[in-house]
Amino acid sequence: MRSYLDFEKHVAELEAKVDELQALGTSGEGVDVEDEVGRLRSKADEALNELYAKLTPWQKTQVARHPQRPHFCDYTTALFEDFTELAGDRKYGDDAAIVGGFARFRGQSVMLIGHERGSDTESRLKHNFGMARPEGYRKAVRLMEMADRFDIPMVSLVDTAGAYPGIDAEERGQAEAIARSTDACLSLGVPNVAVIIGEGGSGGAIAIATANNVQMLEHSIYSVISPEGAASILWRDSARASDAATNLKITAQDLLRLGIIDGIIPEPVGGAHRDHDAVMRAVGTTIGDALDGLAGMSRDQIKKSRREKFLAIGRHIPA
Repeated sequence: MRSYLDFEKHVAELEAKVDELQALGTSGEGVDVEDEVGRLRSKADEALNELYAKLTPWQKTQVARHPQRPHFCDYTTALFEDFTELAGDRKYGDDAAIVGGFARFRGQSVMLIGHERGSDTESRLKHNFGMARPEGYRKAVRLMEMADRFDIPMVSLVDTAGAYPGIDAEERGQAEAIARSTDACLSLGVPNVAVIIGEGGSGGAIAIATANNVQMLEHSIYSVISPEGAASILWRDSARASDAATNLKITAQDLLRLGIIDGIIPEPVGGAHRDHDAVMRAVGTTIGDALDGLAGMSRDQIKKSRREKFLAIGRHIPA
């Protein structure tokens, strides 16, 4: 069953009427509803197109967090073959919020790492809603070093509200683990490609997204802090999250203009959750193009290109 966001109320009403008429038409009572269904469906599609053509940053935040949006495991199944998960950081334990391992992408061996949020109550608790503890980032570092040793490109799928802020995580060195993971990304001599598939929150996202090529889905977000967190700090009022979202410049469109990301992957009208297959095709094509663009570069060239990319951020800010 499709879940609607608050600002999609009008579309929800129209699509509910379509469903009611279709049920009536198949009830065997001989009622011809085809014309009315077509008219309402066109009206609903038009309303959806108009709505998604002018989403605010706060509305995009809601779309990025949609519970039916494709998650890491969905992309793994659709785009990669022979995925072999590797667990543990060899220091403390395993963290299910970050999943990674060897896989094949269109015949090419890759190291795949990403945040998994879970899709139901049980899996969300298991994966801690995609918020990793230090052992998750230390596992990521271990896998990056393995990819570098075997000269295998890396693909990261980012979807987290941020690193887990609990006391136990801080006691085990959360900030240090994030910093080392970010440094490991920057030190790779193999190509790395990152895709923000939902939320890219704070250091929890940067830790595996510091890549040669960073892409964002059209309605995903990438920010230093959540809109609610920023509103609480700036105005002591989390209800002003909408204002914070606008001022933080967290949308793919803003970040491309600022030179922080390298491209935007289009989503179906209504968001990625409405058509998983279309999103998978678009993401697969983008990852393939990005890896092809980095192929043939030497290890030094890859490191230099990545370094220059991040050093250039903020030097020239468009008006």
